[in-house]
Amino acid sequence: MPSRNNIKGLAPEKVMRRCVPATLGFKTTVGQRATKLPLGQAGAMKALQFGTEIDHFGYNIFVFGPSGTGKHGIVMDKLKACAETAPAPDDWCYVNNFADPQKPSALRFPAGGAKAFAADMDRVIDDLRVSLPAAFQTEEYRQRREALENEFRLRHDEAFGQIQKKAESIGATMIRTPEGTAIAPIEDGQVVSPEVFNSWPPERKEKLRQDISALELELEGIARNFPVWRRELVERIREINRAVTELAVNFIFEEILNKYLENSAVTSWLSNAINDVKRQVENLMTHDSEQSVAGKERRNEEIWVGYKVNVIVDNSKLKCAPVVFADHPTHPALFGRIEHQARNGTLSTDYRLIRPGLLHQANGGYLVIDAQKAVSNGAVWEELKRVIRSRLIRIEGLYEALGLSTTTTLTPEEIPVDVKIVLIGDARIQYLLRQYDPDIDELFKVSAEFEDSIERTAGTERQYASLIADSVNKFGLCTFDATAVARVVEQASRQANDSKKLSLRLRQINDLLREADHLASSSKDKIVTAKHIDEVVAAGIERQDRIRRRSYEQIGRGIVMVDVRGKAVGQVNGLSVLQVGGFAFGRPSRITARVRMGRGEIIDIERQVELGGPLHSKGVFILSGYLGEKFARRSPLALSASLVFEQSYGGVDGDSASSAELYALLSALSGVPVGQNFAVTGSVNQMGEVQAIGGVNEKIEGFFDICRERGLTGNQGVLIPKSNVTHLMLRQDVVDAVRKGKFNVYPVSTIDQGIEILTGVPGGRLAKNGRFPKDSINGLVAAQLLDFANTARKMMPGAAQDQGR
Repeated sequence: MPSRNNIKGLAPEKVMRRCVPATLGFKTTVGQRATKLPLGQAGAMKALQFGTEIDHFGYNIFVFGPSGTGKHGIVMDKLKACAETAPAPDDWCYVNNFADPQKPSALRFPAGGAKAFAADMDRVIDDLRVSLPAAFQTEEYRQRREALENEFRLRHDEAFGQIQKKAESIGATMIRTPEGTAIAPIEDGQVVSPEVFNSWPPERKEKLRQDISALELELEGIARNFPVWRRELVERIREINRAVTELAVNFIFEEILNKYLENSAVTSWLSNAINDVKRQVENLMTHDSEQSVAGKERRNEEIWVGYKVNVIVDNSKLKCAPVVFADHPTHPALFGRIEHQARNGTLSTDYRLIRPGLLHQANGGYLVIDAQKAVSNGAVWEELKRVIRSRLIRIEGLYEALGLSTTTTLTPEEIPVDVKIVLIGDARIQYLLRQYDPDIDELFKVSAEFEDSIERTAGTERQYASLIADSVNKFGLCTFDATAVARVVEQASRQANDSKKLSLRLRQINDLLREADHLASSSKDKIVTAKHIDEVVAAGIERQDRIRRRSYEQIGRGIVMVDVRGKAVGQVNGLSVLQVGGFAFGRPSRITARVRMGRGEIIDIERQVELGGPLHSKGVFILSGYLGEKFARRSPLALSASLVFEQSYGGVDGDSASSAELYALLSALSGVPVGQNFAVTGSVNQMGEVQAIGGVNEKIEGFFDICRERGLTGNQGVLIPKSNVTHLMLRQDVVDAVRKGKFNVYPVSTIDQGIEILTGVPGGRLAKNGRFPKDSINGLVAAQLLDFANTARKMMPGAAQDQGR
């Protein structure tokens, strides 16, 4: 049976896979360029290519993957490359709807056309403002109007002149009174006073009264005709005004009408504008002499603004299709808004206050949206889906969209939209939408998933090094030599937590390059070397390790009890990983087990006090299965055991400590002490096989730091699952300690191998007779469990009588 001395720790090259600078193909990053395709993202790029090429309903793209992989930059570059093959899309503008101002009309133009049309209309308005008043100030117009007014006066004078002649023929005349025109008797050319008139003979007075009454009736008839004559005059003046207006307006609009003959929507709107100008001719003339100059100017401006053009999409500067990124996809930002102005204490709006959204700007091209922000706003998400289905952009306020507003506002004409929408987010958002939103499969048929790592081979190392060199040159950083690049490649493997992988979370790699450049520049070094990379990595840890230092300080002072020397029964150093923000570190914990005779139950104290999670509880239950299958096939498992993480005051989850808990149980049952110079990580199954866990590098380094602080003895080390060896990318100081024999990393496949290392006593294999060797751990455990079973049997009621018979 092998002893612990035959189980060796890993060699230095196994605990950290080196990248050899000489294999990278260059000495420095000067002049190096990366391949055109993003490294390791062939699948995502193929999906993107397909999504941009296919032109059918619902083939929008959902790009997802881990953060920091460069999704946004890669997608934007790809879309811009695709956009270069497409022409610039059309312009859009809003204009006044003269039939219903609450429903502004949308006009479409080729790229640059809307801006030109707005300028043309500004010139038309300037011409109207100057030419129309001038048309009513010509000599011809004044003469025609004066002729009509003279005709009216002549008609008026003739009618009154006839009455005056008849009055004179009967001895009377027309006079003006406060009540109006009247007829009074005269004598010797003078109006007769009432006293004189009353002194006349009755016959004469009566005759004159009758004649005057007859004339007054005729006068009343003439008075009744005056309003008719006045209306005739006003209407004939209006006809002159219409003729002058039509001549002037038609002349002013003639050029712009001819220019846009091929755009039926524009010519139709221009015709309506011409008719509206003609209808407002009285307002345009502004002949109100009683109004102030400022009032006239203000009224003039209010009249003309109704013919201005509100350009909401101007693609005059574009040479190809647009690519727009919505980093803050609120409802107004995406779909546009209608602004309001305070006027005379109230809020008002019109078509000139319509503002476009990013969908308008991206129309005819590509719109990239942050999925998390879009989905988290229910109104935005639902409206976005409506736009995709209807292919129409509707501009309305958020309250109107939610049906919460009762205020009358504008309802602009909807604009057709032809845009490829690309959502970018992490996998969690994509999976949740696929599960809970049935529309996602209909509207985003193309999924482009980004990888977070790539296989590490000699070829991919060179490609990765080339990518690093390209980033160095692109960012304008100091020159990196091959040793520095090789160290960054190694760091990429560590970030991937796998010596056979390279991390594609390029944000972290690029940050490392920038910090190394800063360090070299601060030190007046012209070339960045491996030394700078190591210093940057160490400095990055130092900036974030306050919690780690405090944790290790508590262990060093004995406040948290963790031994790295000596032996103890039922006591094992377990390893866990704590995550503080973006910084993770390993932390040793003492795990203890206590056993006694019982009914086959293993009490998980963490679970009992609700500090243990379901995965941890699962691991403890597996221990029962392992012990029962291995040691209690022929007799009951008369065991009661308790397991606990000592001095653990927070939640515990995960099954990575299940092997350590089992080692503690085996030690407690066998009575063989466990060396406290070891720490253990790894989960276990019911067959006693040690399984891979996460955070293996941080766990090893955490125990190493504690051992180094208390003094490395050369016999300290960590037991890890053999399947985790491929994940090892330890810190350089740990690698150096392994190389010097001061620290060890033991890969184990089974519990029997692990317990042998921890105790120095063989685990023990099951012999043909169904028993374990007596001096092995398994033999001692079996003996103890059998003793528990026998004792329990003796204590059962009636056992003494049975034994006597």
